[in-house]
Amino acid sequence: MWPVGTLRIVTSLVLLSADGSPRSLAALRSGLSLLGSQVETAVVTVVQEPDLMAVTGTGFASGVLSSEEFDREVSAAHQAGADVVAEVQRELGLEGGPSYVLAGQPGPAICELASALGAAAIVIGSRGHGGLRRAVLGSVSDHVVRHAPCTVVVTGPE
Repeated sequence: MWPVGTLRIVTSLVLLSADGSPRSLAALRSGLSLLGSQVETAVVTVVQEPDLMAVTGTGFASGVLSSEEFDREVSAAHQAGADVVAEVQRELGLEGGPSYVLAGQPGPAICELASALGAAAIVIGSRGHGGLRRAVLGSVSDHVVRHAPCTVVVTGPE
């Protein structure tokens, strides 16, 4: 049995997935206008940490970063993510709300967080890549739509 106040399940939690671009912010505004104001929100962004191979090397070549440089780059990536989240919260009037800075591949990371939190929906933007470009570059929104454990609101680039 869980002590009172330890576990909180929010059935109306909406994850707002941001990448720091103006298009992403516009997409979140559009998505929120569709969902209304009766939802709880959490802002999430995903950062790319440097590859550990930069420190260890490939076996044929030694690493190009020291452990200290690697740690500084990881820290800088997470700080940049925290800055994105803070800016989105400020722009959308959501200061002080829950936020997450994740590391890894954006699509899977967002879906895993949505599942862990029991999110009701994810709001995410689409850059509007055509089919061929999306097939070559991949698409975070496409991955999220196909793998999310909840409803996904995808808004276009305009």
